[in-house]
Amino acid sequence: MSLESKIQDRSAVIAVVGLGYVGLPLAVRCAGVGLRTLGIDIQQARVDRVNAGISDIGDVPSEIMAPLVKAGTLTAHTSFEVIKQADAVVICVPTPLSKTRDPDNSYIIKATEAVMKFMKPGQLFVLESTTYPGFTREVMVPMLEQASGLKAGTEFHVAFSPERIDPGNEKYGVRNTTKIVGGITPACSSAVHALYSSFIDNVRMVSSPDCAEMVKLLENTFRAVNIGLVNEVALMCSKLGLNVFEVIDAAATKPFGFMPFYPGPGLGGHCIPIDPLYLSWKLRTMNYQARFIELADAINTAMPAHVVQRCQDALNDQRKAMKGSKILVLGVAYKRDIDDYRESPALTVLDLLEAKGAHVEYFDPHVPSYREEGHTRNSIDNLSKLESYDLAVITTDHRVFDYADICKRAPLVVDTRNATKLITGDRSHIFTL
Repeated sequence: MSLESKIQDRSAVIAVVGLGYVGLPLAVRCAGVGLRTLGIDIQQARVDRVNAGISDIGDVPSEIMAPLVKAGTLTAHTSFEVIKQADAVVICVPTPLSKTRDPDNSYIIKATEAVMKFMKPGQLFVLESTTYPGFTREVMVPMLEQASGLKAGTEFHVAFSPERIDPGNEKYGVRNTTKIVGGITPACSSAVHALYSSFIDNVRMVSSPDCAEMVKLLENTFRAVNIGLVNEVALMCSKLGLNVFEVIDAAATKPFGFMPFYPGPGLGGHCIPIDPLYLSWKLRTMNYQARFIELADAINTAMPAHVVQRCQDALNDQRKAMKGSKILVLGVAYKRDIDDYRESPALTVLDLLEAKGAHVEYFDPHVPSYREEGHTRNSIDNLSKLESYDLAVITTDHRVFDYADICKRAPLVVDTRNATKLITGDRSHIFTL
């Protein structure tokens, strides 16, 4: 029976490698339409939680996942041997940057090496992890062919489909976000289209995995460059004594030719700070400089230092020194109302403030603790002692924060997110970007 037929009658078995922010929502969606789904993750604790019906991903409610686990439609494993049972294998592992800010594809390589030990003819392999154009075709396909002795495109299928997970997005999730797919042959494209069409509303086929890889990088490069632009506008407005948020909101009244982006303390998350650098790295190997990407990265990376300067400006306004001041960082998640602190600029702001001699604590009800470079830091329990701090800096605009109360009780506030825009009256102690 063909893969398309198995998908249609719901007898296909799907393996999802990596049960993090991308893989777990995908696995739950697959299982939710009746496809038997095998989740694979090397972290035993994560596998145990999934098999207990407990989700640690905010976008996947336990009450939705637990019945799928109880029914046996979704199971989690640490052994890759279950790949033998699968008709399709989707790889959703991290692709960070190295310490030299070059692409780190080691997680994909390791996942592929583990998968290929158990592959069989007729399977479909889909890579969702972000990488540079050409990786699927140039690296992953030869690895699978060499290990199996089979020919990709005829004896097994390979495709790339960029993940489009937006943590905390209440409107768009796996089901209603258009999926881009690109196979190495028309047969591969047909197979991957059939798979995703079975549980996603709209699937858009492109001509190759290289094109699909580039689509992902364009999406996030577009955002990184535009955020870099408004971050530089924020620096300009600071020099000019203007409120950058007021300027942007006024410009946004134009009904054509303008799309508002907003500045902040820097870029965070698993995509925007990282993905464009995969593209610029690839182009450097072809003797081409991706100038917009590199300039935007330089501006965005410098924003935490600008936030620290604004904190120093605020303290100086009250004739206080940064060294020895008590500062409270409000929010360490990389964006509003989520628990994800990957690449969060708030962590850099916190470290830079401490490097200046400040005594720094943080409060984030979504992130009660975080671990960075072997060190664990814990959130304070509440804001009952807010008055005791010299300065509060808003780095994440969680909706749970009472900004009116914060501005009333904190002696100084540095607002990097325009969270205090509705505060009226005396704003002399509130500093923005």
